[in-house]
Amino acid sequence: MSLAQVHYISAAPGDAEKTAGRFTAVGPGVSQALLAEIEPLVGYALPDGASDRPADAELRSLPQAFTYAALSDGSRLVGRTAPARSEGPAPVRFHAHAVHIPSGVPLPGDRLPVEAWRSPHWVSVTPVGGALPDPLGALPPGPAPVREGLDDFAVSRGPWLAAVLADLRRASEEAPAGGPVVLVERQNADVARWLGLAAVTLPRDSVERLTFTTYTRRPGSSALRVVGALPEDAAAAREAGLRVHVCADRPPVDGTPDMWARTAARVWRSRAPELFQEARELPGDPFAAGPLAVIALCNGVALGPEERAAAAGWAAERPYALDAERIGRLVEALASPGIDDRTGSEFDAVGRLFGALDGRCPASVTAPLAAMLVTEAVRGGNGSLELPRRDAFVGPDGEAIAGVLGPEILTELESGAGGARPVARTVQLLRVARLLGVNGTELLPGVVDRLAPALLAEASEEPGPPAFAPALLELLDEQFDVRTALLGALDRIAPAAPGAVARFLERVALPFTGTQALPHLRMCAEVPGAMTTLGRDRTAVWHRVLRAAGLSPFAEPLVLRTAVGLVWEDRAPTVEEARMLLEAATSDAHRAAGTWARLVDAALGAPADTEDATALAHDLLRAFPQEIGGRERAALQLLDLCRDLRTGAPEPGWAEQVRTLRDRAEPLEPAVQERAFTALVERLLAPDRPGAELYDFVRSDDAELIAAYDRAARAEPTRTRLRTHPAYAADCFTHWTAHPHAGPAWTTTAAALLDEVLRPAVRAMTAEAVAEVEETVGRTGSSGRANAFRDWNRSRALGRLGRRIAGRVRRG
Repeated sequence: MSLAQVHYISAAPGDAEKTAGRFTAVGPGVSQALLAEIEPLVGYALPDGASDRPADAELRSLPQAFTYAALSDGSRLVGRTAPARSEGPAPVRFHAHAVHIPSGVPLPGDRLPVEAWRSPHWVSVTPVGGALPDPLGALPPGPAPVREGLDDFAVSRGPWLAAVLADLRRASEEAPAGGPVVLVERQNADVARWLGLAAVTLPRDSVERLTFTTYTRRPGSSALRVVGALPEDAAAAREAGLRVHVCADRPPVDGTPDMWARTAARVWRSRAPELFQEARELPGDPFAAGPLAVIALCNGVALGPEERAAAAGWAAERPYALDAERIGRLVEALASPGIDDRTGSEFDAVGRLFGALDGRCPASVTAPLAAMLVTEAVRGGNGSLELPRRDAFVGPDGEAIAGVLGPEILTELESGAGGARPVARTVQLLRVARLLGVNGTELLPGVVDRLAPALLAEASEEPGPPAFAPALLELLDEQFDVRTALLGALDRIAPAAPGAVARFLERVALPFTGTQALPHLRMCAEVPGAMTTLGRDRTAVWHRVLRAAGLSPFAEPLVLRTAVGLVWEDRAPTVEEARMLLEAATSDAHRAAGTWARLVDAALGAPADTEDATALAHDLLRAFPQEIGGRERAALQLLDLCRDLRTGAPEPGWAEQVRTLRDRAEPLEPAVQERAFTALVERLLAPDRPGAELYDFVRSDDAELIAAYDRAARAEPTRTRLRTHPAYAADCFTHWTAHPHAGPAWTTTAAALLDEVLRPAVRAMTAEAVAEVEETVGRTGSSGRANAFRDWNRSRALGRLGRRIAGRVRRG
């Protein structure tokens, strides 16, 4: 092997001939272009405050720059720049001695560059007379191996260790981002020790990419990947946006997120650097935390919860990569009783590891993991754990863990906090109880009665399948008695909350295809498909859902409530649908199911123009005389009275009855009030109306009713009848002028109707028809009223007419 040497010396301060350094000897094969690259790499600047004429002791204390650099042609340079004094009293100069390593040629002995840090080959003077130096055939390492003392150094730099190793790893990548990593130490020898740590910790190809210098005054302009600097240059490096680690200052507070670096730091602090090579022999990414964490745990290195989780996760994915001895040591380390900072992710990883080892290793090996998992399931509340199989706890180990955890499980299951306890927790406790053979038969009814409503409540909190669904289905698959009891509890809840149960069954496919009747659950499961198939035909959907129950509402009225709740959950049936429901089941069935209230809602919520609403109200009053009361009863009676007003002969006093029922039904539905008022005023405007009813109506001076009367009198049917039936016009004139002393609402309305409705109608009549009106007014009233009609018909001033009418009526 032939390595060309290069010597370089700086100009002395004040040298008149040279303002920079010069190469004093260059070996063969180093071109001028390479020398131009090498010169800035071997340059040197004194630290702040250093004298340019130092004493011998001060000269020896000045930092030395040990450099490893990659050149543009693929070759490399290893060298040292150190202070040297010129002959005589001349100021200090700086001498660089380097070797040029051609591309593809390793260092002698296949050593790493950092191993030449203290090599005795480095000299501080140029060969005598500037003779061309001979190529080197060897580059011996320093007097002590590079690893010597690194353990102590790593422990002393413990607070910085993980962060620096993380940055050194990133700096060793093929295309690192950003500028160099800056290591600030008071002694540049400590920077070399950091590089020695990297040489041991990182893989060989990464180390060879890690170019560096142990000392520079200008970190921001360096093309190397790692540079050393003194504390006074740290601020400038930070301002340049570089990653700066001031290892000569107060320890950092924040840790690094790099799990591999944290694990490597723990290995160094445990003084076990030989574990890095052992970890590199395992498969996987060399910078994954898993392999190193596995080797560390197997060798007694204490790790944090994230690192332990990484070890368990890696081993779970590659159980074949570890021999029996390592698996046993890993399990022992993970299940150590002295660990008190385990996290949920660590337990999840341990669960996966147990699943990977179960059946591959003897139960005696995996038993500690099984015990750890079930203990966490009971005491830690981790509902996402993968539980071991029942046969993982056979023999004395199973009896021991059951004796410890069994009473705790039963106590918690028996507590009345089931409604506040998450579903996943209850499911986990039931599964662990079976796993350990804990007998909880007596507690089961109470447990499922609390669990069933909790299932519906938690499932409704967010869309999609709830997180507890997989564990719940496993529980029901494992334990027949729990499945039977829980399905029965949900079936009992369904009549009161059918919509919630149906939505739950859409998200969680419960297994109820066995011999249990479960009519309500079957209806809840049927409704989504029925609505998809039958669309808006709610009557057809109701029939299909009811058939799914397998029971008649006559035999089990509650299926009627469930079916109605499923189809009309958030709305009342229409009048037609309500009449169908009333006919489909007896009043006794509706009474027992409580669905009669839905029928009442249908009648009272119907639009004012729905013809069958009054008939439905009549039927409901007959079918549920004891159940319907209060406001709803008065409103239905009002609808029933509307039916009599239009189709029958209501009992006398119906004008007053409308007002009474309206007041009892407050707050009355607007459609019901509109229907009642319309029926009343249409009857009062009919030609055969009883005078007593109109008299009661007028004397009530009810503003709302009189306004409805006014609207009906102005409607086209009344106007047409007034124009075409003289007798009807005479009747209206008589009644609209017969109560001059009624309240203001009627007086104002009657005067307006005479002037604005009756007058246009009379003027549109023939003379013969007007005479007939006058004759009818006189015949049914008096001669004074007939004269009043003649005056009214001639008069255009309603005020004067009113006075005349009042005077003649009094004289009459």
